[in-house]
Amino acid sequence: MRRVRYSKFTDDDLGLSAEDLMRALGDFFLDSGFQDWWNPNPNAKQTWEGLKNAILQAMLDGSMFDDQDRANEIREKLEKMDPEELEKLLGKLAQKLIDEGYVQAPQGGGEGEGQMDMEVQTTDKSVDFLGFKTLKDLLGSLGRSSFGAHDTRDLSTGIEASGSTKPYEFGDTMNLDITETLSHALKRQGLTGALELEYSDLQIHQSEYQSSCATVLMLDCSHSMILYGEDRFTPAKKVALALAQLIRTQYPGDTMRCVLFHDTAEEIRMSELARLQVGPYYTNTRDGLILAQRILNQEKKDMKQIIMITDGKPSALTLDDGRVYKNAFGLDPLVISRTMEEVSRCKRQGILINTFMLATDPALVNFVRQVTQLCKGKAYFTTPMTLGEYLLMDYMNRKTRTVH
Repeated sequence: MRRVRYSKFTDDDLGLSAEDLMRALGDFFLDSGFQDWWNPNPNAKQTWEGLKNAILQAMLDGSMFDDQDRANEIREKLEKMDPEELEKLLGKLAQKLIDEGYVQAPQGGGEGEGQMDMEVQTTDKSVDFLGFKTLKDLLGSLGRSSFGAHDTRDLSTGIEASGSTKPYEFGDTMNLDITETLSHALKRQGLTGALELEYSDLQIHQSEYQSSCATVLMLDCSHSMILYGEDRFTPAKKVALALAQLIRTQYPGDTMRCVLFHDTAEEIRMSELARLQVGPYYTNTRDGLILAQRILNQEKKDMKQIIMITDGKPSALTLDDGRVYKNAFGLDPLVISRTMEEVSRCKRQGILINTFMLATDPALVNFVRQVTQLCKGKAYFTTPMTLGEYLLMDYMNRKTRTVH
């Protein structure tokens, strides 16, 4: 059982809480390997020493504080510390993250164990914190604070009334509109004594039908996501965590699962997403679509959709014998044709595909245009800076899908 230490506040930790540290260390915990783009390692580990260095950098550059005066005060204190005091402070702050359940050290390590290369890992608590923080930031930029469930064109007879009235039909919820019901009876009978209601007089409130949606987020993690001088994978991971947080808190009837596609494709738990880095190299979109369909076919929801975040054209294909065929140059006819077959299958199953493109490569644009035309979905040309706004607005404003 993990032990939790409780202690009084002392000036040793500069009054910094674990939440302060987590707010400033989001990019460290969600690192995608961009700093080592020339030799990315999908199995890279975050170490105890790396965590302490990240804390120090956050304090020095002021990213941990909204108050500039507070940031300057902390920086001055750090500059006056000797190396031994500084090392002790950083160890204390890093240990605080372990004690409060945001970080775990598999070997039970912490301050004073002398294990500089000891691996540290994020916990479910830290993933929830980072998802909430990203979602809050994104909703703030959109000028919104809370949202309800998905609206559709259809009306149902629920308890919450938000539409017009209609005659009662067998099977409807008896959400009676008293005023309209009595009006119909009066028009039929007039003021001739006791009012007698008939079946045809019954009028009920309608409410907007709120659908449930099953979503598979297909996330491209090929090496192009950190090449060309830009980190695209870290923002994509942040948006994935924010979307998961939004669905869990605002759309409890919805589901979301995540598929990574690279040389092949695999499903991952959202708790694993934070510490993933890019790799392997190629973009096997077809395998991602096959896996996404398999997942969605397990869901009993009104609406099913695939959200695909990518910056590269399909460049790999798993052949019938299990070998992976790869071609990174141009639009390979075999790769494209087999990928479009899966897009067609999605259309036949009523699965919507919305694509968020982080690049404007002509070959990619051409491919996405074909996907969009075939499945009647949407395509968004966006950047790592605006990806979250586009994706969340699309998810929350989807009102055109008719459910029968």
